[in-house]
Amino acid sequence: MEKYYLAIDIGASSGRHIIGHFDGKEIVTDEVYRFSNGVKEQDGHLIWDLENLFSEIVNGIAVSLEKYPKIESLAIDTWGVDYALIKDGTPLLPVYAYRDSRTEKSIPEVHKITPPEYLFERTGIAFQTYNTIYQLYEDKMAGRLDGVTDFLLMPELLNYMLTGNIKKEYTNGTTTGLVNADTKEFDAEIISKLGLPSHLFPTLYEGGTLVGDLKPEIQKRVKGNVPVKLCLSHDTASAFYTAGILGGDSSVYISSGTWSLLGNKQTGKHTDEKVRLHGFTNEGGIGKTFRLLKNIMGMWVINNVCKENGITPKDVAGLAEKSSYSHTVNVNHNDFFAPDSMTETFKSRLKASGAPELKDVKDLSRCALLSLAKAYAESVFELEKDVNKTYDNIVIVGGGAKNQTLNKLTEQFSGKKVIAMPIEATAIGNLRIQMEN
Repeated sequence: MEKYYLAIDIGASSGRHIIGHFDGKEIVTDEVYRFSNGVKEQDGHLIWDLENLFSEIVNGIAVSLEKYPKIESLAIDTWGVDYALIKDGTPLLPVYAYRDSRTEKSIPEVHKITPPEYLFERTGIAFQTYNTIYQLYEDKMAGRLDGVTDFLLMPELLNYMLTGNIKKEYTNGTTTGLVNADTKEFDAEIISKLGLPSHLFPTLYEGGTLVGDLKPEIQKRVKGNVPVKLCLSHDTASAFYTAGILGGDSSVYISSGTWSLLGNKQTGKHTDEKVRLHGFTNEGGIGKTFRLLKNIMGMWVINNVCKENGITPKDVAGLAEKSSYSHTVNVNHNDFFAPDSMTETFKSRLKASGAPELKDVKDLSRCALLSLAKAYAESVFELEKDVNKTYDNIVIVGGGAKNQTLNKLTEQFSGKKVIAMPIEATAIGNLRIQMEN
């Protein structure tokens, strides 16, 4: 008798409920529900609409149970770093989004106490303005931690809202910048130095751990019960788990979504200075291994170009083929992080470098894809230097793998064979962990 599992895979722009079962050869998936997600502006800040997000999760579970009345378990994966504080048993609103600029004041204060070199040596996590450590310190400075009993990263928060139980998961925990790379638990020394409440940082659990049954009121709404488990709840961890099984150890992997995460699995940490300066990070992986990877701005750039110019990602690939524009920008420059206009940001960065102006959307499309491909290739070369190993292939999974022009340009810049797998790598990794535990 076939057993069915539910992966709830939530990204920064959309969420999916995907049912999976193993047919004896491979995991077969069925997307049964999809919904939009995204940040909204409130009082000058970028926040997540938690009420709508949770409502859509519950709606999707109901739809899943209607089509598959017996589901063995479900697990939720999301992006990293973002969280909610819990006070009096409920989330403290607003839930800030990582693209918000609220950490501008807290970053220098954190670095006065715990310099970036010290943090990287202990945690292996690269500096990013949105890392949880800076968000939490901003909460401390603002007095938001007073009376707080827990802080829950997004998958843990959603699990808590479904079950009433709290289990903190390792892979997403590492994105906080507060997990020690040697002990693979929250770093008590960093937490003490920063004066953060120690009770917010309990034990971290492995993917596959049971969280609990749905609350009775949720069961009533969805007309059934599905046990909730932890998966590798940072979506990149789940995607890399799938890619690693498919591609082996001779490949570099890119999980291509809103962000492009480039790297591969390592059994030990890499926390020397050259790795830090190259911007690589040691995030937690399966079995408490590491994923040595780099964040590249990714399809965020392409999606914004599309939205501003009334075109689709498929159009971008076709338009780029019709242009001979050859200049690039550094897509990892902070100007591309949350611009008012992605198109104007490309123009201004090109102007600053002395490059020719873009004539039309064809040139813009080619410049965007060239710049991404160049960033991929440069990061691969840095990775090879950092681990003293040469890789034969670049395996690209996720939605961005569908862009054949980007894949071709990546081959040209890198000199590597690109293997594109436009599969639901994150959802498959989520499902696999459930099936194996």
